[in-house]
Amino acid sequence: MTDNHVSTHDAAPDARNDDILIYVDGEIVHRDEARVSVYDSGFLLGDGIWEGLRLYDGRIPFLDDHLDRLFEAALYLELEIGKTREELTRAIWDTLSANGMTTDVHIRLMVTRGRKRKPFQHPHLSVYGPTIVIIAEHSKPDDSVIDRGISLFTVPHHRGLPLTQDAKLNSHSKLNCIIALNLAVRAGADEALMLDPFGFVNTTNACNFFIVRKGEVWTSTGDYCMNGITRQKVIDICLQNGIPVHERNYSLVDTYGADEAFLTGTFGAQTPVFEIDGRVIGGGKAGPVFHRIRALYKEMIRRGD
Repeated sequence: MTDNHVSTHDAAPDARNDDILIYVDGEIVHRDEARVSVYDSGFLLGDGIWEGLRLYDGRIPFLDDHLDRLFEAALYLELEIGKTREELTRAIWDTLSANGMTTDVHIRLMVTRGRKRKPFQHPHLSVYGPTIVIIAEHSKPDDSVIDRGISLFTVPHHRGLPLTQDAKLNSHSKLNCIIALNLAVRAGADEALMLDPFGFVNTTNACNFFIVRKGEVWTSTGDYCMNGITRQKVIDICLQNGIPVHERNYSLVDTYGADEAFLTGTFGAQTPVFEIDGRVIGGGKAGPVFHRIRALYKEMIRRGD
């Protein structure tokens, strides 16, 4: 196992983040002045949804896809966002403009059911309207992780059935993933590999998971995990460029025997996995399929697809 933990969210420290301005319910204030009530539904109950976005060279790739997912989640949760897509988009750009940001920025857009009259569960106690917060930070992914790779440890905590909490919801309730990550870190790994309710390989605590076998890319069916925007873009890239790709059930037997493995997410894009449960994958280096997909993804971003 690795001695020094790495993460798909590793980034170099940036002193500019000490003085960023944050959007809170229509006001843009210094980070030290940003406040949310202790009665807020998100703080009390994890009753909220969020999206992670990236700013590249003055553009926010796949913004429409992220807003689609946000509004779909809000509809399911009966959470009134209180703003149109256009108004949310303007709030994001206003936040970026106030910070003078043009590239290499991570944006976290959060919406909760808002402040409650009493600190209890019932949604009808949220009578003050939603809380909307936008945090934009200077944050460039640490590309050295491509050489170091990520190690994974398979945990007993799985991504559950939609009958409990649908994993497709990008909600503020992340305890299942945090518990899984804690177990993985205790085992000496960087992230947790999580199975679905039937024992098939599913996702990690933070990212979507892919393997490569004999030049073919495999990922889970997507039934029990967050269907990440980057996940879908990788699938699209494979389909458009003659790389065989399968959304299917597969087990740890298939995973341990993979030629390559990698993770996908908005922040890190694609990150190679070098070790799973103490087994070295792909000789401990990023493979040719990974490098090809990563290059094609960068080109997609550059074109503004």
